[in-house]
Amino acid sequence: MTGPESRPAVVRPRRLRTSPAMRRLVAETRLDPAQLVLPMFVADGIDEPRAISSMPGVHQHTMDSLRAAADDAVAAGVGGLMLFGVPKAEDKDATGSVGDRSDGILNRALGALRSDLGDSTVIMADTCLDEFTDHGHCGVLTASGTVDNDATLRRYEKLAVAQASAGAHVVGPSGMMDGQVAAIRDALDAEGFIDTAILAYTAKYASAFYGPFREAVGSSLVGDRRTYQQDPANRHESARELLADLEEGADMVMVKPAMSYLDIVRDVADRTDSPVAAYQVSGEYSMIAAAANNGWIDFDAAVDEAVLSIVRAGASIVLTYAATDIARRLQRR
Repeated sequence: MTGPESRPAVVRPRRLRTSPAMRRLVAETRLDPAQLVLPMFVADGIDEPRAISSMPGVHQHTMDSLRAAADDAVAAGVGGLMLFGVPKAEDKDATGSVGDRSDGILNRALGALRSDLGDSTVIMADTCLDEFTDHGHCGVLTASGTVDNDATLRRYEKLAVAQASAGAHVVGPSGMMDGQVAAIRDALDAEGFIDTAILAYTAKYASAFYGPFREAVGSSLVGDRRTYQQDPANRHESARELLADLEEGADMVMVKPAMSYLDIVRDVADRTDSPVAAYQVSGEYSMIAAAANNGWIDFDAAVDEAVLSIVRAGASIVLTYAATDIARRLQRR
């Protein structure tokens, strides 16, 4: 037999790439503004927003500028806000006591945003000690200078309750202490905060990409956090961390960093039906911004592509410092 009936089918994928409308129609991965979370820094004792030199376009906020930027983000459709507090240097101490004080900068900021925004967005708090301690570690230190896991859990319990009291919808334990999710869940429930959710930093690696963040929070750290954050060489360890966090009561889980750990994002997403977040950390953001400032790449296109790749890998939530701008672009499309 001859003729068209005898010819093998010819696959021509380019037919589905011929126009923007066609590409939108058949896109396998879709990004929505509601999937984005904007990390924000609020500093005590400053009169105007302070630019973070290593993170172009990102600032330490005053209370007033924080509220304005939060309003902008919510208007753009951003799904959540993750707050980090930057106290005065003289308020830091060995146990990070300012972190759970009602008049501490983070808790005041949480209260202000909850008052302004109510339930129109998801207000999240970083539940860790590194911003508040004079040594810069994520926990309480022993006499020998190592982090005391169980003493740190007691501090996390107080932080979480204070943050929930201030208005946080979600607390985010990021210190990678063993048992942190269970300790925080028990403490919240005991104080009546049964609806406050926990976003567990399940796979947080001891990464070189956190450098600009240290400037952003005025970190006092000397040394590193390799005794409690995960080794970048390890992949399967994340599965054990995930299992532990879910058994302890985590409502959502996080992979940090995101772009250099897309395999971990995929692994975690394959192992749970809980929401999976991934954090495009300061160094990942700053590399894109620095290259764009040198005219080597287009910032908007590059950061959009990077965040899309994180979702493609399996994340349902992405924390990115470009959240508001990305959301605005998505709304225009």
